[in-house]
Amino acid sequence: MTLVIDCHGHYTTAPPEHDAWRERQVAAFREGGAAPAYPAIADDRIRETIEANQLKLLNERGADLTVFSPRASTMAPHVGDERVATDWARASNDLIARVCALYPDRFVGVCMLPQSPAADMAGSIAELQRCVGELGFVGCNLNPDPGGGHFAHPPLTDRFWYPFYEAMVELDVPAMIHVSGSCNRAMHATGAYYIAADTIAFMQLLQGDLFRDFPTLRLIIPHGGGAVPYHWGRYRGLADMLKQPDLATHLMNNVFFDTCVYHQPGIDLLATVIETKNILFGSEMVGAVRGIDPRTGHHFDDTKRYVDALPIDPEQRHAIFEGNARRVFPRLDAMLKENGR
Repeated sequence: MTLVIDCHGHYTTAPPEHDAWRERQVAAFREGGAAPAYPAIADDRIRETIEANQLKLLNERGADLTVFSPRASTMAPHVGDERVATDWARASNDLIARVCALYPDRFVGVCMLPQSPAADMAGSIAELQRCVGELGFVGCNLNPDPGGGHFAHPPLTDRFWYPFYEAMVELDVPAMIHVSGSCNRAMHATGAYYIAADTIAFMQLLQGDLFRDFPTLRLIIPHGGGAVPYHWGRYRGLADMLKQPDLATHLMNNVFFDTCVYHQPGIDLLATVIETKNILFGSEMVGAVRGIDPRTGHHFDDTKRYVDALPIDPEQRHAIFEGNARRVFPRLDAMLKENGR
C-alpha cells in the first residue's frame, strides 16, 4: 500500500500567540529595546490549530504524512538583524517540533533558516544542525533571496553558499528552495515572487556547475518548478547555447519539482515534460490558494486529486506519492522504516 507523503506543508495556522510575539519582537527591535519573552502556548492550543485545518484536510483528501515547516511568507529574514532572525527561526522551528511530537505519524519537521541579508551562512548552518540533530528534522527551506524581493544575493552556485551545502551533505538532508514574503511592491508574494524565484533558481543552477562539486546535494524547487516545465524547450536550448551538458545529467539527478500546481492541465504538463523520478507530491495546503475552484467544485490545492487523475502506471504513481520522497529525504525514509512503515 502506497503512503501519500506531502513534501510541502507550512504551519499557516499557527497559534495567534506565536504571531503576536513576532509583532512584539519586531517592534522592540525598531524601538531599540529587548524582545519580550516567548509566550507559553499550551499543547491543546496547538491541537486546535492543527486538527481543524491541516490534519482535517489530510484525512479528507487521503494523504498520510506532511513534511512540515514554518509559514514561508512570514520567515522574513530581512526584518530586523541577524539576532532577530535567529530568535524568530528558533521559535518557529521549535513550534514545528511540538506539532511533530504531538502527531508523530502525520507530521515531520523541516526548518526555516535565520538568513539575515547582511550575514553569512554560519548562523543558518548552526540552526540546521540544531534542528536535524536535536529536533529530528529531515530537511530545510533555503531562501535564495533573503532580502525579500531584490535578488541582491549571489546565485545559488556561488561559493557564498558552499559552507551551507557542505553541512547539508554531511547531514544528508535536502533543501526546498523557498523565498519568503515580498517587500517589493512590484511583486505579489505568492502570485509573482514565488514563481519568479523558482524559475530564477533553476536558471542559476543551469548556468553553473554546482553538482559537479556536490554530486549528492538534493534541491527541491516548489510550485511545480515555477515556469520551468512550461518552458522546458527554452531551458534545454539555453543549456546547449551555454555549452552546458544535457539537463538530464547536468541538473536532473539533483533537482526535483513538487506538484503544487493548482489545476489538472498544469499537473498533466508537469508529468508529461518532467520525468517521474523528479516529481514529488506536494500540496502547500493550507497555503497560497485556499478557495474552491468553481469549475470543479473542489479546492484548488487538493493536488492529490490531480495526481490520481494522471494517465500513468502504478509504479509512477507510487514514485510520485511515496518513493521519490523517501529517496530525496533519506532521514524520513529511515524514520518510517524504524516505525514499520
